Amino acid sequence: MKKTSILLALVLILILSACGSNSKSANNANANNSSSAAPSDSPSPEASDSGTITYQSEEGPVEVPSNPQRVVVITRFLTGNVMALGVPLVGVDQMSKDNPNFTDKLKDAEAVTDEDVEKIMELDPDLIIGLSDIKNVDKFKKVAPTVTFTYGKVDYLTQQLEIGKLLNKEKEAQAWVDDFSARVKDAGDKIKAKIGDKATVSVIETFNKQLYVYGDNYARGTEILYDGGFGLPKPEKVAEATKTDGYFALSTEVLKDYMGDYVIFSKNADEDNSFQETETYKNIPTVKNNHVFEADAKTFYFNDPLSLEYQLDFFIKHFLG
Repeated sequence: MKKTSILLALVLILILSACGSNSKSANNANANNSSSAAPSDSPSPEASDSGTITYQSEEGPVEVPSNPQRVVVITRFLTGNVMALGVPLVGVDQMSKDNPNFTDKLKDAEAVTDEDVEKIMELDPDLIIGLSDIKNVDKFKKVAPTVTFTYGKVDYLTQQLEIGKLLNKEKEAQAWVDDFSARVKDAGDKIKAKIGDKATVSVIETFNKQLYVYGDNYARGTEILYDGGFGLPKPEKVAEATKTDGYFALSTEVLKDYMGDYVIFSKNADEDNSFQETETYKNIPTVKNNHVFEADAKTFYFNDPLSLEYQLDFFIKHFLG
């Protein structure tokens, strides 16, 4: 009887032990299934609004917001770079607000200059961007993280990549660079096939009561037309005159000597353009051949992504029809 009791106790212990083991296994299985399902049920992690990143600026590392929402740009040369990446602007220069392509997008942004320290402070920016020669930069650094760039230090594509890094949108900036470069090459090949790869192109503009001709990388579409873009040649005189400063002031009397087979006239309606009514101008072969393409200067001043997109569309339309 005693042996029987002992055997029954042992059997009961084994049964209870097995049940406990099965229950533990089931719990572990449920836990594993739960953890594997979690990522699909939760949103991907994003940078916190209050988080920061470190941007390696020309002056050294700067801690800037990882998701800036109130940016002030104190230069007309970089406004479109920020806009192209969809980052909100609360302050920009007046020239940017006057750009017909920017007007609607910047209607709520305040016009500011590097003299407007108090006004910019009232805008409560979380990031300030400017050129390296702006005034009051030390005061701006006390208002918000401030990053400056030297104009022309890098090419226009690299500049956009730098803005992308600063705004924590490097992937978006790189995607635009790749896509835009491919479209420029495609358009350039088609244009050269139509007008010939030896056809020369000049870019002229009236600015501050003076007539100018422009060379490489001086906005007004030159980044697209010349080296690094379509690869179209400039007239020899233009190449020589602009090789140092990138631009050259002309008198209307010698304009004909700097006109290419095709001319992009970045025309400001507020300037004196009466030279176009003279017989001298009308008898220039480029003019007689209807190869002068007029653009609104206020849309052609810059080389940011939004301006470049507009310029590329303009060239495709006017060169290819």
